[in-house]
Amino acid sequence: MSSLFSPLALGGFQLRNRIALPPLTRCRSEQPGNIPGDMMVEYYRQRASAGFMITEGTQIEPRGQGYAWTPGIHSEAQIAGWKKVVDAVHQEGGTIFCQLWHVGRVSHNALQPNMQPPVAPSAVTATGVRVFIQTGPGTGMLTAPSEPRELTIREVKEIVELYRIAAENAKKAGFDGVELHSANGYLINQFISEHTNFRTDEYGGSLDNRLRFLREVTEAVSSVFGSHRVGVRFAPLFSSTDEERVYLGLVESDPHATYIRAAEVLNELEVGYLSIAEADWDNSPDMPESFRAALRETFHSPIMYSGRYTQQKAELILEKGWGDLFGFGRTFIANPDLPARINEGYPLNSADQSTLYGGTEKGYTDYPVYSS
Repeated sequence: MSSLFSPLALGGFQLRNRIALPPLTRCRSEQPGNIPGDMMVEYYRQRASAGFMITEGTQIEPRGQGYAWTPGIHSEAQIAGWKKVVDAVHQEGGTIFCQLWHVGRVSHNALQPNMQPPVAPSAVTATGVRVFIQTGPGTGMLTAPSEPRELTIREVKEIVELYRIAAENAKKAGFDGVELHSANGYLINQFISEHTNFRTDEYGGSLDNRLRFLREVTEAVSSVFGSHRVGVRFAPLFSSTDEERVYLGLVESDPHATYIRAAEVLNELEVGYLSIAEADWDNSPDMPESFRAALRETFHSPIMYSGRYTQQKAELILEKGWGDLFGFGRTFIANPDLPARINEGYPLNSADQSTLYGGTEKGYTDYPVYSS
C-alpha cells in the first residue's frame, strides 16, 4: 500500500489518508447571493474520500470578492448553503475546513459594494493579473483590477474582526476548522509583501510589522476554533522568470527569510498546519530543498504541499520527511474517487480545462468514478 494511506493526526482529527482536496476556485455558487447550492453539495460529496478537504476560497465580506460567482460566508443564506455541503461530507466520513478569503486589491469596482474602489494595505494597483466580472446572467469577462484605496488603521482592525466573524459563521455551518488564504497575492499576502505594503504605521516597514496582520487574523480565528484547527496557506515563490505566470508578481527579494519568519510566527501561535502552494505552470522551477528542510525544522505541525503533485512526488516528499499531506488539484477535479484510484493503481481521467471556472454540471460533477 502507498505510504499516502498511512494515517495522520491533524487538529485533533485522525485523517485516513494523506491525499487532500486543496482549495480550488470553481465559480459555481448560485446567484444572486453567491450561495453554495445543490451542485456544490454534490461536488464536495463526491470527493469526500480525501483524507482532508479545504473548500475553494470563500470571501469573508462583499469587499473580499475578486471573481464573479465565488461563494461567500457572510450571509445567513451562504451559511445555510455551506451547512448542506459540510453535512454531505461528514455523512461520507470526511473532514473539511473552510478557506477564508479576502482578495484585497485584486478586484474591480463592478464587484465592490456601491462600485467603490477595492481596499488594500497601500494604494497600488495589481498588474499582470485579471479579475472576472459578470456582464449578464451567466456571462462575464476578464478585466484588469481597479485602483485600490489604502485602508486606515481602524479599517484594518475592522477586517481582522470580519475574519473572526467569518470563522464564527464557518463554525455555524459545521466546518471542522478554517484555513487562511495568505497566498497568491491576496489581502494577507499584500500585507506581507514588500511589493504591496508601503505603510509607515504598525502594519508596514519591518518584516515583523508586515506580518502583524497575519498574526492578528490568525489569533482572531483561533479564538473561535482553537489554533490547532486553523491552517494557513502560503505561496513562497523563488523565481520571477515568467512574470505573467508568477502569482501576481509577489516574489520577495528574500523569500526564504520572509516565509521562514512567517512560519516561526505561526509555530509560536500553534496553528494546526501550514499549506504551501508551489508554482504549478509548465516548466516551473522546483521549490529549493533548502527551504523545505528549513520549513520542517521551523514549523512543528503538519505541512501540506500542492502544485502539480503526482503520487510519486508526494511519496518522495513524505519519505524525505519534508511534508505530511498533499493536495492534488486538477487531478482531484477530474477524479472524484482519486484515493481509490491511487490505492488500486487505476488510470486517471484528464481535467477539461474549458470547464474549470463557471458553468454547469459539465466538468464539475459529471466526471466518472472508475469501473473495471
